[in-house]
Amino acid sequence: MCLSQIARSISPSPTLALNEKAAILREKGDPVIHLGGGEPKSKAPMDALLAASASLNTGEIRYAPADGIPALKQAVIRYTEEFYGSKVAPENVMASGGAKQAIMVALQAILNPQEEVIFPSPYWVSYPDMVKLCGGIPVPVAPEDGTFYPRIKDIEQRINSYTKAIIINSPNNPSGVMYSEEFIADVVHLCEDKNIYLVMDDIYHRLIFDGKKPISCYKFAKDLSENSKLIVINGVSKQYAMTGFRIGWAVANQKLIEAMANIQGHQTSGPSVLLQKAAVAAINGVQSSVENLRATLENNRNVMMDYLNSFEGVRIYPPDGTFYTLADFSYYDKDSTRLSNMLIDKVQVLTVPGVEFGLEGHLRLSYCGSIKDIKEGIERMKWALDLNSPNELYIGDRKLVRDWA
Repeated sequence: MCLSQIARSISPSPTLALNEKAAILREKGDPVIHLGGGEPKSKAPMDALLAASASLNTGEIRYAPADGIPALKQAVIRYTEEFYGSKVAPENVMASGGAKQAIMVALQAILNPQEEVIFPSPYWVSYPDMVKLCGGIPVPVAPEDGTFYPRIKDIEQRINSYTKAIIINSPNNPSGVMYSEEFIADVVHLCEDKNIYLVMDDIYHRLIFDGKKPISCYKFAKDLSENSKLIVINGVSKQYAMTGFRIGWAVANQKLIEAMANIQGHQTSGPSVLLQKAAVAAINGVQSSVENLRATLENNRNVMMDYLNSFEGVRIYPPDGTFYTLADFSYYDKDSTRLSNMLIDKVQVLTVPGVEFGLEGHLRLSYCGSIKDIKEGIERMKWALDLNSPNELYIGDRKLVRDWA
């Protein structure tokens, strides 16, 4: 079979593959604990469910405009003013089939072959392949000081004549760290000075802890005219626990939004009208579900940090937000894929290898599940890795004996 060069360069999504593996193991009746997922357990807001149900009952579910229905655009305009302090017009907004599609279409609209896109490491697993799908070159940048917090110097020194865009994801998947206001300001100014695009992936921006507040990139922009190269991405998947609804959006200058809508129109047409109406209801409805989820996640994070601190050799940066922590397990095995596979095989705990996020020796662990799963999952991991643990472990009625060194 003859595949294109781009098709041969793309790898499967490791996080989606893990979700599939977890589903298969559960179907078999195995007591698997999934600490690799990025899907909150809470229900979608009732406002969203009622709106979807009412729309479905009309029987009138038709095509949507390629850039989204007017009601969703108005909801995003209101959202942008409330949470970003910036007023935008309907021509500056495009709805997509999730934040992932919004990023993908933005990259397709701005990238030429061999142009480069910079993003801090660790990074979301899809960024490199999304850039490759556009014929571009991904340029991950690891902080020189070995932390998860990039400095503007780290970004600046990788910019060259081929650089077309920078992607910033804060709070960050997979590390959970939130970049400082000073760093966001510096990146905004850098992109304006160098005349390059800045893609702000803000999908977790309201799921932050310890009294921190969302940071608006618009606050630091000198140019908010139609010449602005600022692209803000968001959606309902994470903050409203609406992952399966697949509704995200982009806010950018009018010409770019027109180009993105043209591309999307040929790819998928507009997102489902039914699901857009649910998203409108979530954005405009009672917001208590977001705060409830945020508080639950903060408590879950605290529990996971306590349990991880009981390991002798694990190093962690307590997350400032999101669903994740990226813990350094290199004390036990520097090969994160081998370590992750061992934990699945020996104690049926699913984790995501850090190498998929650009950082070997680490594992991404999710705390968006139940407290029970967090506690039991970490306890199983400790039993598998810590040779000072008892030699036997019971998982339900099954007795496991550690027969490895």
